[in-house]
Amino acid sequence: MTAERRLVTDTPAPAWRPTGLVWTEAGAALQWLSPTGGVRASAVDLGARLSLMVGLDRRCVGLWWDGRRVPCTARAQIDAGAKSGQCDSCAAIARTRSVATDTVLDDPREFCVYLAHHGSVVKAGITATERGQARLLEQGALSSMVLSAGTLLSARRCEALLTTALGVPQQVHTARKRGARLAPGTASARAAELVAVAEQAAGLDWPPGQTRTATGPVDHTLAYGLPDGGIAAEQEIDPLQTGATINGEVVCRIGRDLYLSTPGGIVLLDTGLLQGWALNRAEDDALLTARTTPVAKPRATTEVQHDVLF
Repeated sequence: MTAERRLVTDTPAPAWRPTGLVWTEAGAALQWLSPTGGVRASAVDLGARLSLMVGLDRRCVGLWWDGRRVPCTARAQIDAGAKSGQCDSCAAIARTRSVATDTVLDDPREFCVYLAHHGSVVKAGITATERGQARLLEQGALSSMVLSAGTLLSARRCEALLTTALGVPQQVHTARKRGARLAPGTASARAAELVAVAEQAAGLDWPPGQTRTATGPVDHTLAYGLPDGGIAAEQEIDPLQTGATINGEVVCRIGRDLYLSTPGGIVLLDTGLLQGWALNRAEDDALLTARTTPVAKPRATTEVQHDVLF
């Protein structure tokens, strides 16, 4: 029996494994890595039913490099409780050339400086212009506004200037973002707050290399399916275990989170927990057997919190 268990653990199951929830102008999709290294995406539409059964093992999904998915050469096993489906080696390689972690400075693409509204806070950030709104959707911004566009280095300088001169943070903790979804307010109120910060930024000595734009605020809540009255989950799914099933109707998708309507109420699924698992389709009438934890009420805070990527 011990030898059989070791064989199951050490030999990756030939299965499609999700690499995460990705956003494009067309909406959200789960991206999958095939047993042979290919990639595909399946749309995650509002009103769709997500029915999955967790397979035998969880393996590293590799890394994104120069516009393509590079599979992990070791096909390393990932701990069931990890928040990412990436092994330490692949994560380290990814950090050596990443705009998000400030380890690449020679990217020739045009980069925008933006403001992102996250309910209780407005943050500053940068994104490649060619990505459109995808960067804002990935981080779950409720609304956003582009301030300027130009080189990567100048975008970094502008981002730092906003933080230094106006106290605008560059990072917002996931818990704070989720708290904002309970009562996001109206698009017009968020737009007014973004415009107010943008007017303050207009008085700053903008670093050369960035051209100011006249782009107005853009609201993202419609893309998420997030109503003005907000959304609250009663439970959130814990780290997965082999044999567990996930089943529910997608009523909101925002950032990398899915809100699923189930017979027991709204359940929050962080799709980072899916990364790397061998997953199979479950029956549409399957019960949700994945372990869950009651969602704690967020504490009121004005403290700037920090997240790894955002």
